[in-house]
Amino acid sequence: MKCIILAGGYATRLYPLTENFPKPLLPVKQTTILDRLVDDVSEIENIDEIVVVSNHKFINIFQKWKNQKVCDTLITLLDDGSTENDNRLGAVKDIAFAIRKRDIRDDILVLAGDNLLDFSLKEFVRYFEKKHKTCVMIHRETSFEKLRKTGVAQIDDDFKIIDMQEKPEEPKSEWAVPPFYIYPTETLDTILNCVDNKKCNLDAPGDFIAWFCEKKEVYAWEMQGTRYDVGTLESYNSCLLYTSPSPRDSTSS
Repeated sequence: MKCIILAGGYATRLYPLTENFPKPLLPVKQTTILDRLVDDVSEIENIDEIVVVSNHKFINIFQKWKNQKVCDTLITLLDDGSTENDNRLGAVKDIAFAIRKRDIRDDILVLAGDNLLDFSLKEFVRYFEKKHKTCVMIHRETSFEKLRKTGVAQIDDDFKIIDMQEKPEEPKSEWAVPPFYIYPTETLDTILNCVDNKKCNLDAPGDFIAWFCEKKEVYAWEMQGTRYDVGTLESYNSCLLYTSPSPRDSTSS
């Protein structure tokens, strides 16, 4: 399995913090957002490469981070060529870019590089290994307004997704879908075909998975902890206050 971490955005809502610095490398309790993800992923046995997709504006900062990073898993850094928010590729195009650039022919774990988790991703990967179908994370969200700003899934008794909508005006359930996905090898051509033919909003992975659910079986795994979405200065300050220690520090297997 490969892990693709999407870190090519420009985080304009976090200016001035991110005007000249990438959001995934913002500090959080003696480490960074990206370090927390990489440290956890590196302890998942069957992941043999972590591919971090950056943009051209911040590639040198990510390269400096990579040069100093101690990690047992191979880290590959990719530059998607974009230079500003107006010409960014978008999340789904960056996934396709990584698949083609690294000639990936393997299952892929896709993570948003601007999210903090206080639990390990190991159980998510184990769940996928049992299903061997496309899998997404879900969590209960009782705030109607928050549900209107995220992906929302309807599931059956076996946690198979039967309907998925991105940022719906009228949410049909309380199951929110954060940007963490696992795609089996046999679905990679579907991703590439979607990008080549512009079949959905290519800037939003939630729009893609909503489209994808109409084509393939997708199963949901309920998160076993808290996720912090670092989208604004307010949310970043909140996560500095409430984020727990890294999952790497709190799990031993």
